[in-house]
Amino acid sequence: AFKNIRVGLDCANGASSNLAKSVFDALGAKTYVIHSEPDGLNINTNCGSTHIESLQELVKSKGLDIGFAYDGDADRCLAVDEFGRVIDGDLILYVCGKYLKEHGELSNNTIVTTIMSNLGLYKACDKIGMKYEKTAVGDKYVYENMVRNDYSLGGEQSGHIIFSKYATTGDGILTAIKMMEVMLEKKQSLATLTSPVRIYPQVLKNVRVKSKPEAQNDADVQAAVKQVAETLGATGRILVRESG
Repeated sequence: AFKNIRVGLDCANGASSNLAKSVFDALGAKTYVIHSEPDGLNINTNCGSTHIESLQELVKSKGLDIGFAYDGDADRCLAVDEFGRVIDGDLILYVCGKYLKEHGELSNNTIVTTIMSNLGLYKACDKIGMKYEKTAVGDKYVYENMVRNDYSLGGEQSGHIIFSKYATTGDGILTAIKMMEVMLEKKQSLATLTSPVRIYPQVLKNVRVKSKPEAQNDADVQAAVKQVAETLGATGRILVRESG
């Protein structure tokens, strides 16, 4: 099925190490693998979806068509396009959501995201009439929403993508195979498939506080948040939340 496609895989010295290559080989891809030799201590160490630089380098140096990076327990998957650019969970949701929508398989025409998803994803969804839900951060909240409303696709920016037809949680190898399916069916590269989404700059800052509820409910904090929200209008957003 994946004949003549050159794929790079970063297994993060984790759970996908003894499986990912054989799956892609069986499907006919020309597969290049890095970080698939777990020794019990090197899981996620400067590799995998949390350190994607070495996969970007592999894709660029070998001229590959696409790369996939898993995390240690392989429930997450991020991709790298043919130019070596990182394709995160928001972009994966867009590509897979649009594809399912075109095939009448996106139930209720809706994807489930979290409040951390990029504004650019929502703007791109609006353009093609794809609806979205926003949940609290955490794949359990995404899945909860999917079950409650019978949705077929949801996930997080981190690459935790749930296809409820096949699984109840993220599965990195499944996510990679679904991405490949879209590329082959549409005969388009990953860069082309993701091009309608203009990712907005996103800054994440952690602030240490004595009491999370007190800080959240502080009048001055709320006033500052309100002021920033008004300044940004529809062109940006501010999110102040307690970290889990």
